[in-house]
Amino acid sequence: MKKATTSETKVLRSLAALSQAQRLRAFRALVVAGPAGLTPGLLAVQLDISPSALSFHLKELVHAGLAASEPDGRHLVYRANFAQMDALLAYLTRHCCQGASCEVTPASRKACAPAA
Repeated sequence: MKKATTSETKVLRSLAALSQAQRLRAFRALVVAGPAGLTPGLLAVQLDISPSALSFHLKELVHAGLAASEPDGRHLVYRANFAQMDALLAYLTRHCCQGASCEVTPASRKACAPAA
């Protein structure tokens, strides 16, 4: 069995972090907030989650490289790591479409649409 490469390890860590509903919601909120980021207090209110549970989920997102925090006065501000998100999406789409262009055209939309 082949050993996982560094990029595979990062992808697996990111996917594992996003595979939990509260973490996915937290990551989405950070993405929507953009470069301004969010404080844990505001994020907890937006997600209707306890601060202690949110802290656990944010730690997992940071560990996966999908988010980062930095102090801002007396508060921490969490931001999505867009470079890591882009790398994850690039990895997942690298071999899509059986090696052909992944451009969506009207014909390919029909081919990919589920049968009614």
